[in-house]
Amino acid sequence: MGEFERVPDARGADFAPYAGRWIACVGGRIISQGGTPKQALAAAKAARYKETPEVFYVPTENLFNFSPIFDRIRRWLPGDVPIYLVGGAVRNVLISRSVHDFDFVVAGDALGVARKLANKINGAYFPLDVERATARVIYIDEEYGRYIFDFAALRAEDLDADLRDRDFTINAMAVSVHDPQDLLDPLGGAADLHAKSLRACSPAAFAKDPVRILRAVRMAAAFNLSIVPETRGFLKDSVSALANVSPERLRDEILNILGGPRPATSIRALDILGVLEFVLPDILTLKGLAQSTPHTQDAWNHTLDTVSQLEGLLNVLGPIHDQSATGSLVIGLASMRLGRYRQQFDEMLKADLVVDRGLRSLLFLSALYHDIGKPQSQQQEENGRIRFIEHERIGANISAHRGRALHLSNGEIGWLKTIVLHHMRPTWLARESKGPSSRAIYRFFRDTQKAGIAVCLISLADLLATYGTTLPQDRWQRQLDVVRALMEAWWERRDEKVDPPVLISGNDIIKEFNIKPGPKIGEVLEALRESQVERGIDCKEDALEFVKEYLEN
Repeated sequence: MGEFERVPDARGADFAPYAGRWIACVGGRIISQGGTPKQALAAAKAARYKETPEVFYVPTENLFNFSPIFDRIRRWLPGDVPIYLVGGAVRNVLISRSVHDFDFVVAGDALGVARKLANKINGAYFPLDVERATARVIYIDEEYGRYIFDFAALRAEDLDADLRDRDFTINAMAVSVHDPQDLLDPLGGAADLHAKSLRACSPAAFAKDPVRILRAVRMAAAFNLSIVPETRGFLKDSVSALANVSPERLRDEILNILGGPRPATSIRALDILGVLEFVLPDILTLKGLAQSTPHTQDAWNHTLDTVSQLEGLLNVLGPIHDQSATGSLVIGLASMRLGRYRQQFDEMLKADLVVDRGLRSLLFLSALYHDIGKPQSQQQEENGRIRFIEHERIGANISAHRGRALHLSNGEIGWLKTIVLHHMRPTWLARESKGPSSRAIYRFFRDTQKAGIAVCLISLADLLATYGTTLPQDRWQRQLDVVRALMEAWWERRDEKVDPPVLISGNDIIKEFNIKPGPKIGEVLEALRESQVERGIDCKEDALEFVKEYLEN
């Protein structure tokens, strides 16, 4: 070790946060630390140039508790090539979070290493960027699920320079696959992670890639971190560069933010930083837009509260019932009335219309845009009451426009537009004292299709945000009853209430009643389907009798 030592007895209680790091001490006090002994010494001399520090390594046993998959994979990688696990996987293992995406840096032929691994484990190999020597291996394990292994060639002169060129210190850590308990951490990412601080690797981090601005907000929310003041300054200086970022990259980051923890808080942070005008400029028009009772907030704060309330509902309706998540009477009632569908909620939110873009993110984007038509539809009556006639229709078009600007798929835009257009339907149905009729339920799902359950969830969050603490219990109960009836129809009585079986075809009608082909045939069939759910028509003879009566009338 030369002039430096590994000193096991340096690992006392005060040194625990520095496990796996080199520390410099003067008089028994830590004055600096680093990922290598030279880094710790250089930092110490800069701070205490007149003193001679002692440099120690704070050892650890099993600093990293890697998954069996990683231990299996690293044994299949070549032993004569320097290969490092870097970034988020290292960070997540340090804080005991599960890892399914592994990034490797290879000081050699990264494409060749990836291809050989794919062959050994029977995984799928994808060259992502041949010029930059980047490839992906996707591996499905029967016991542990789906894993992604990305391999990239070392792009800097050495690993230290490679790590320093990354976004944040907590992502600038590495371990050698051949010595996975030895942390390489030149910028103190482990200490920042322990201190709950998000720090840029360099002053130029955001200028090099402005999308890191959104990533900073996402990571702060995901790991409960505070962005340090210096980094916040670097970030604000680069916000205008977001105008040059591709829509696809902005889309991916904003959807990740909305699909992660504390989406409403993250949107407020993006607003404070001046980011929204480059990503979701429409929602800024909601600021200061007054609303009449029963609303208790302006449209901007109501919208963010809707997002927050939606997160709370999804938490209490998660796959595992958490009694502590109920928190209040209204949320407790939601858990009691809708908790039987936890598994269905979970499966729906995990589904995706585009690979790796789940419906959870799209649901929160819909919540953010559910009232986006209000600024254009605002009207004030003579008595001073403010109304927003047809704001749903206007909002549906605005949300679809934003979806196209973010390069969402046609399927995603369709969901977004449908949710915004119909988000008031459950609330209107709740005004009926007898609850929704079979015909109303059928028509609801006829118009909303698979997005209908998402509409139900948005309507609940919207109602909670509208009334706040003034929400009458009977009003909330009626809304829950309507949503329960809709969900029961969709998940338990679909053939009876939503999608009745085909009893006759258009050709049957043409032959039986001598009608020419045309729009009339579709009108008759739709009327028949409504009668099937309303009157229980369940055979061909009764269906033909209904058509006869319908045509006569």
